[in-house]
Amino acid sequence: MKIKNEIDENDSAIENTIKHRNFPQVPKVIFGKGSFNQLDEILLPERKHIDAPFIFLVDDVFKNTMLAKNVPLRFNDELIFVSSAEEPKTKQVDELVGLIREKYESLPSGIVGIGGGTLLDLAKAVSLLLTNKGSAADYQGWDLIQKSSIYHVGVPTISGTGAEVSRTTVLLGPDKKLGINSDFTVFDQVILDPDLSIGVPKNQWFYTGMDCYIHCIESLNGTYLNAFSKSYGEMALELCKEVYLEDIDKQESREKLMMASWHGGMSIAYSQVGVAHAMSYGLSYLLGVKHGIGNCLVFQHLEEFYGDSVKLFNKMKEKHQIDLPSGICKELTEDDFNTLCNVALKMEPLWENALGKNWKERITREKLKSIYRKI
Repeated sequence: MKIKNEIDENDSAIENTIKHRNFPQVPKVIFGKGSFNQLDEILLPERKHIDAPFIFLVDDVFKNTMLAKNVPLRFNDELIFVSSAEEPKTKQVDELVGLIREKYESLPSGIVGIGGGTLLDLAKAVSLLLTNKGSAADYQGWDLIQKSSIYHVGVPTISGTGAEVSRTTVLLGPDKKLGINSDFTVFDQVILDPDLSIGVPKNQWFYTGMDCYIHCIESLNGTYLNAFSKSYGEMALELCKEVYLEDIDKQESREKLMMASWHGGMSIAYSQVGVAHAMSYGLSYLLGVKHGIGNCLVFQHLEEFYGDSVKLFNKMKEKHQIDLPSGICKELTEDDFNTLCNVALKMEPLWENALGKNWKERITREKLKSIYRKI
């Protein structure tokens, strides 16, 4: 009888245990100089049959380059060049999915995204929408996807966004900027080849790297912080400091920033981002500002929330002689500012992470507008 009571007590304790999030991670990743050359070898076992192609979504900056020529096309594989000049849109995902469905009778063997965060997010979204009915806009939110995606691979050519490791694909929809957050979003395979980031323009290198830096600051200073996210965030932050404050070899810099991006993405996977990301979503939605630069434009004015981390950001900006655009909100109307606030305030998990459950007592529309007016 005593044994039974102990068992009952244990069962009760288990039932009352808080449930923790059970996030997936990328199951396979290959890292190293020249690892892109192994893509064909990696894809071969995943090919269903000769009529089930791999679709390669590639940033159009690589047209007529060796990278494009080295994409391992077999059978009826297709290479589609996509512009990354604008943030990825739900409409863009729907068009790509429609194009693939119309052209092929069966599902492709997989989707491969080659490029920066925009291309990686598009690849993730297309792989999801090929198995889930409706528009990409229907799935903007948390855990709305019902069916697993087709096999999909991410090959980042610039580091910082963390899109290669995250469970979200951030999209501009008809009425909001919000990710498709799902366990099915995570890539099945990622190839981390530091040499693919050779030639990235300086400004873009800075903006995407600062996206990673800001991930770390918002995660490490957030109310959702835990030992898991802290360990990854601290590592990513140290790597960012080495890359942007120290004078290190270019090859080493590329490798370290690629690892910073990976660890920064892992940090926010088990916590959240904060004020800069919430507010930058408004800039992307209304003005089409790219994600990385949007974060920078906001973060420079957030010393009230992130203190010395903003001073360190300004130090990195000065070291690399980066001049951020100014006056982009100068001509906005009151309705425009309300739109910015509407988009930002919808990101409730980000605000709660940044300021706690009572965040609405600290953040008002006028507060947000005063920051936006500085940009």
